[in-house]
Amino acid sequence: MSRVMRKKLCITWGFAASLWTMRIAAIQITTGANPEDNFRLVEKAAQAAASEGARIIVFPEASSQAFSTGRLDIHAKPLDRQGDGFDAKLADLAEKLGVVLVAGIFTPADTVEKDGKTINRVYNTVVATDGRTLHVGYDKIHTYDAFDYRESDTVRAGEELVTFKVDGITFGLATCFDIRFPEQFKVLARLGAHVMLVPFSWADGEGKLAQWRTVSAARALDCTSWIVAAGQARPGGNAEAGKESGPTGCGHSCVINPSGVRVAEAGYETEVIIHDLDIEEVDEVRRRLPVLESNPIMRRRT
Repeated sequence: MSRVMRKKLCITWGFAASLWTMRIAAIQITTGANPEDNFRLVEKAAQAAASEGARIIVFPEASSQAFSTGRLDIHAKPLDRQGDGFDAKLADLAEKLGVVLVAGIFTPADTVEKDGKTINRVYNTVVATDGRTLHVGYDKIHTYDAFDYRESDTVRAGEELVTFKVDGITFGLATCFDIRFPEQFKVLARLGAHVMLVPFSWADGEGKLAQWRTVSAARALDCTSWIVAAGQARPGGNAEAGKESGPTGCGHSCVINPSGVRVAEAGYETEVIIHDLDIEEVDEVRRRLPVLESNPIMRRRT
């Protein structure tokens, strides 16, 4: 593995020996309140990753608008390849670059009354698009109602798991807080997923980074799949590390192999990870560690 510095973009490389591989990029950026500014960040990073041969490029949760930057419903638009929302811009960019882009956005959900206020809630959606035949959205199932924060006040929980195929490889989608729920990843694996793509915006605070590292590695072991997780970089960088910051990110995007080993990890700052995933490794680990097939509870549920 080597590190390549290119202007202010730090690229971490990883290589695989198998013939059945896919090059994937995890982009760690810090987005803000303005979707247009955020798209420019996404566009620049996607161009850089595509130029290095990445087939799938994964961006963080809340790429279209960061949490704690204002009402999420203002810029939320329905998922529509032919529309004018953030997802359509991603689709145009993906088609232009010949890649698959995966990123967190917000789409309209419902209207609820709470404490005398009318709230237009959104779905916390991950879109995966190549701009041509693929344009799907996954709505985060497990809202972040923890550590004195209530995402469900403004975000409606999704209900459906989502997988998709690229070049014969099946991918499962999950978002941030979903990583604490093993069942989702096990079911995605039993639905055929070789790789789990996890955009996230992990709130910093005492012990939170250690928790992220623990649960993300555990999920890879639970489902014996690759995990590629792209997170929001830490506002304030290393200087603010470990302090409570709300759900705005603590960096540490990563690639974890099916044995639960972190083969690449970013720090707190803006960074790009590019890794060649050995898909054959999934089959080999599942042969040696058949936890999915050996679990009678999961067999009954799927």
